[in-house]
Amino acid sequence: MNAAQQHLLDSYRAARRGEAAPPAPGTHTVRTAREIQQWRRFYAVVTEPAERLPGRIRGAVRSVAAGLLRLPRHPLPPPHPTPPRAPTPTSAQAPTPTPATRPDATPQPIPRLRSDATP
Repeated sequence: MNAAQQHLLDSYRAARRGEAAPPAPGTHTVRTAREIQQWRRFYAVVTEPAERLPGRIRGAVRSVAAGLLRLPRHPLPPPHPTPPRAPTPTSAQAPTPTPATRPDATPQPIPRLRSDATP
């Protein structure tokens, strides 16, 4: 539901109850923007310089830099050695496939592709 539909619904409810209709959407937008601007100007005057945004950013950068410059209290443990990997066989060293056998020890026929089948 958008703002216009909500306004129509609220106007209908107000009319049914005999109340005043709510203001249309966007009526007080300019006034609200001016009030926000006025609040920011007032807040800039009454806040201390360290509490303003540049002061807060400066303080955050200082604390992060101090945290990064601290040395660890305990030395880091040595890395764990990785076990050597077995060499992978090449095509010349690949084992030859053994034919599969059935439980009654008779060899199974080698499956062929449909394209290899003779008509």
